[in-house]
Amino acid sequence: MSDGPLLSTVNGAAGGRRGTAGLRHRIAERRQLARLDRAAAQLAELHLVRTVLGGAAGVVAAGWIQDGWFAYRDDQGRQQVVTAHDLHRIAGRQPTAACLVGAIVQAGGGLPAAHSQPVHRALNLAWQALFGSTEPVEYCPAPGLRVARVRELTAWNDRPNRTASEVHAVLVAAGRRAADQPKSNELTCAGSSATTVLVRR
Repeated sequence: MSDGPLLSTVNGAAGGRRGTAGLRHRIAERRQLARLDRAAAQLAELHLVRTVLGGAAGVVAAGWIQDGWFAYRDDQGRQQVVTAHDLHRIAGRQPTAACLVGAIVQAGGGLPAAHSQPVHRALNLAWQALFGSTEPVEYCPAPGLRVARVRELTAWNDRPNRTASEVHAVLVAAGRRAADQPKSNELTCAGSSATTVLVRR
């Protein structure tokens, strides 16, 4: 009796197992590479967010306001305050002061960058630093939650007896929080759609 057919069947089964194991190994490798790519992108983004927060602290140190987003000097040298209702007035002008939220927007690239992820994430870090959240940083909160947090930052900025030093301290703390993020931390998004941060005041 020949063992040929039996050996062929055994060898074929073994080869199939090796092929399946090889496929699983390649899939695992690709997933690991994807995780490493995400980690590298997250670290780069954290660096950018820290830069935005540091710039925002500089904006507040140069000039801080309440009850408005930005201030500028008009042609007569008078300070004009811009709110969410008349942001067009500051087009082409250099802000001389900003509120907490406005400072982050300005440091992130100005009004054209108001919808950008670095600005959104810097705002979220500022909110967490202000309210002492001990939860892992949620870099992409749902749009409704994002707007609610911006309103809370705005209300805190505009409270009577608030000082520029307190606002500056929040931005510094937020930058420190970004720097302290675990390098392996996965950034998760609760919602990916862009939402304006310029809510009505």
